[in-house]
Amino acid sequence: MKQFFKMVFSSMIGFLAAGILLMLIGVAVVAALVKSIKTETEVAVEPNSYVYLTLSGDIKERTEYESSGLNLLNGQGATKHLGLLDMQKNIRKAALDKNIKGLVLDARFFTAGWATTEALRNELIAFKKSKKQLYAYSEIMTQKAYYLCSVADHIYLNPQGVLEFSGLSVNIMFLKGTLDKLGIEPQIFYCGKYKSATEPLRYTKMSEPNRLQTTVFIKGMFHHMLEGIAKERSISVAQLDSISNNLLVRTASDALRYKMIDKAVYYDELLEELKQKTGADKIKNQLVMLADYDGVDVKEATEKYTKNKVAVLFAEGEIVDGRGSENSIGSEKYAAIIRSIREDEHVKALVVRVNSPGGSALASDIIWRELQLTKKKMPVVVSMGDYAASGGYYISCMADTIFAQPNTLTGSIGVFGILPCMEKFLTDKLGITYDGVKTGKFSDMPTISRALTPEEKVIIQGGVDTIYQSFLARVAQGRKHSKAEIDTIAQGRVWSGEIAIEKGLVDRLGGLDNAIACARRMTKTSDLSIVSYPKQDNSLARMLYQLTEDQKETMLKAELGDFFVIYRQLMWVKKQTGVQARIPFEMEIR
Repeated sequence: MKQFFKMVFSSMIGFLAAGILLMLIGVAVVAALVKSIKTETEVAVEPNSYVYLTLSGDIKERTEYESSGLNLLNGQGATKHLGLLDMQKNIRKAALDKNIKGLVLDARFFTAGWATTEALRNELIAFKKSKKQLYAYSEIMTQKAYYLCSVADHIYLNPQGVLEFSGLSVNIMFLKGTLDKLGIEPQIFYCGKYKSATEPLRYTKMSEPNRLQTTVFIKGMFHHMLEGIAKERSISVAQLDSISNNLLVRTASDALRYKMIDKAVYYDELLEELKQKTGADKIKNQLVMLADYDGVDVKEATEKYTKNKVAVLFAEGEIVDGRGSENSIGSEKYAAIIRSIREDEHVKALVVRVNSPGGSALASDIIWRELQLTKKKMPVVVSMGDYAASGGYYISCMADTIFAQPNTLTGSIGVFGILPCMEKFLTDKLGITYDGVKTGKFSDMPTISRALTPEEKVIIQGGVDTIYQSFLARVAQGRKHSKAEIDTIAQGRVWSGEIAIEKGLVDRLGGLDNAIACARRMTKTSDLSIVSYPKQDNSLARMLYQLTEDQKETMLKAELGDFFVIYRQLMWVKKQTGVQARIPFEMEIR
């Protein structure tokens, strides 16, 4: 008995110690989060300084705070990642700031979307009008990073570095073979011969219509890229095409030989050159990180606050039914936001920033309806990001004016539905069978436990056809064309922004700043402030949730490696409900 109490007492002490440890860790995390939320680093900008842009990874539409457990426990707080709009704002601010001598682009791990790249590149071209110096440096420079950096006055590459310049490609993963082996039949219904979102589930390679549309838009995007580089580097498009097609540039020496870079230098040599330019004893005092520079007040760049406003609504992510999440466009949430904007007497115009591959057709229609009602009260302008396709185009088509970048992917006016039949998989692989009773022949439809009957397939296809006709009608109304005219450029076909203008799906080329300027002009009201929606949640609860979600995805990526993409696609198929208006999933242009 004495031994028993000893064990119980020891266990209690152990649990108590573990509880105290967890509590201390929790307090440390909370304290670090609170500190990161409430405080900003104060930055003193020395004369002759350079703003340093680390272009690592993707660039979101809006500024975000990212936290990791290790950083928080080390007391480092959350990392601030500037969104595209704030990056552009700070580049303009640097152009006006008398203490700033130039910008330095570090594009070692740049993976932003093509339209985002275009917007940032245009901002850098505008910066050069200030006559301040623009440097670009990298150790490994992808062709997307090179397209961005090609505007720089000085392009430097590590002597042992690599410049990728081999042309654009699209590689799509097909899962039909996997589903066949598992005994899963994806029963698919769609409208539009180019509607290729479901092809990875029903084919083992691209269909000819899909191959045609993909070839057309990547060739157009590539030619646009070559023209941009040719203009800035004084190299002909034909020569750049030859360099790419024959893979003539592989090393820093090759890049220097073909005048695609200005110098092959190590990072310390770049810093030494900048030090000499500034005349400072230590270059680190003259380099200001862009995220820190965001907190610097430059009087000439400060906008005045007025009660009358232009609302900017960021619609980024997949379009879903219900409230959605932080990374999706929930119909319930966005409908409520749009109504609140419409009812605000101080809002004089609405700009919708759409960066979405689409999603639920029903959710898209709900959002379209609210925007259509808003258009009756104020000007509505759409600015398209990397994607504004299918459901993303559905919610855009009613706008007074639509802006896109030349390399925005848009269109994809078509719909589809998926209902997997799991009967063979459940029976043959798992030994699971189903049986039951019903009052009518359609009472158990839809179900994954058996294949659809021919009659049921006709009913579902009829529903898909009806939604497609509604989609055509929405576009025809918004673009002031007949349904028949829209159908010729619809059929699920994806277009680049540049070609979409020719087809009448887009009005002008430009970014979010152009859309905001257009909305201001349409109001015929001076002194309008900008207010952004949805309101960003930087609360403690949100950051703790983000920390948990980030850790979960990090663990999955580490465990699955290259198979994470397959897992993500299978999870996408699993969660599809209702008819979808979406572009081909996992389409990466590189």
